[in-house]
Amino acid sequence: MKNSIASFQIFTLTLFFIGCSTSSKISALKPEPSTNTKIAYNNTTSLINMPLEISLNEIQNQLNKSLNGLVYEDAVLEDDKVEMKIWKTAPIELMDKEGKIETVLPLKVWAKFKYGTDFMGLNDTREIELNGTITLLSDVKLSNWKLSTDSKIEDYNWSESPSILVAGKKVPITYIINPTLSIFKSKMAKKIDDAIESSCDFKPYVLNVLKTLSVPFETSPEYETWFKLNPIEVDVTDALVSKSKITMDLGLKCTMQTMIGQKPNTAFNKESILFKSADKIADQTTATVAAVSTYESASRIITKNFQGKEFASGKRKIVIQKVDLWSKDGRMIIALDMTGNLNGTIYLSGIPNYNTITKEIYFDQMDYILNTKGLLTKTANWLLQGIILKKIQENCRYSIKENLEEGRKSLMPFLKNYSPMKGVFVNGTLNDFEFEKVELTNNAIIAFITTSGKMNIKIDGME
Repeated sequence: MKNSIASFQIFTLTLFFIGCSTSSKISALKPEPSTNTKIAYNNTTSLINMPLEISLNEIQNQLNKSLNGLVYEDAVLEDDKVEMKIWKTAPIELMDKEGKIETVLPLKVWAKFKYGTDFMGLNDTREIELNGTITLLSDVKLSNWKLSTDSKIEDYNWSESPSILVAGKKVPITYIINPTLSIFKSKMAKKIDDAIESSCDFKPYVLNVLKTLSVPFETSPEYETWFKLNPIEVDVTDALVSKSKITMDLGLKCTMQTMIGQKPNTAFNKESILFKSADKIADQTTATVAAVSTYESASRIITKNFQGKEFASGKRKIVIQKVDLWSKDGRMIIALDMTGNLNGTIYLSGIPNYNTITKEIYFDQMDYILNTKGLLTKTANWLLQGIILKKIQENCRYSIKENLEEGRKSLMPFLKNYSPMKGVFVNGTLNDFEFEKVELTNNAIIAFITTSGKMNIKIDGME
């Protein structure tokens, strides 16, 4: 009799949990998150090729600003029997010539020279004025990010042959003047070299571009997504002169991140960026973007996916009210708070993955965690059926397609005649994003996305 009563009580209790109650309480064991405290992931370095182009006209303009009026003076007569002053009379012109820069400097020369012999005072002095041009030829190189030249005077071209009147006759003195001018060749060439170097320091312009690109900017207000670039190193090749311009290749090594959540801090530090020389730089930009989704922000987005949706099996149904995510032992834990025929929290386990077609983060190999207490496995047998799990899994995903596209659109203004400062222009192209891998940290899901493209910087019209 006692056995019959006990069997009846168990049967009644089972019916109560399985079918008689309109709402059962779930009491499941919560899988605790991993205890790691550091955020650590393998951030891939991107390489951005940025060919730099400077027109000779730009250098010509800067040179003309640097050299004006009196450009040379020798006020001592006794050392070489010549006093001399030289003025620039018209704008300097630059041209490319067989990989070098040819400089034509229009000038006016005033000279006083002493001729004759000091024996018994048989000497005299004369003053002359000359107009003409000198031509310099310069080798070009980049030194410490300053354009430097090694110039030599190649030729003089006078408007008329230098001469003086002696006893009513014009006596040519070209043979005196030209050797005398050779004395100032090195000094005059150095003036040209110094003027070019002082006006063609490119490091400030490059740093200004990098500083602007390093400011995090929002790519999607809806998904609270931010793009951030962190410069690491800038490499540069030798300068080449051709087709009236100077070109060199810049290679920017950096990391890129797409952060979901609050705006990340700007951490630009120009002192930490390395500047190096290189023989060659790859002509294709290869960029890896780390799309970082904190579990808090991903949970918030996935919770929106469940709003207003019911999951039913027969007459039983549940509604997901909230989703929480965390990692444990390399897998994602998805906590689902629910109401309906079952109230409480169930826990799912899955592996994060990326759908290259829909550009969504989703959870593969998802299953219930069955280390439960109470009668969950019996009570929620209908919930454990694959059809319900599949429906839930379909909603445990979030798209970064819009984020990536918005990020791409946000980058494009920096690649279409972007001018961070007067006379500096950035242009380029960016290809579509491709998925590489997903990594988990203690409080973020990181999807690594790669892209490629081209970029160039042009300097023309600086102040």
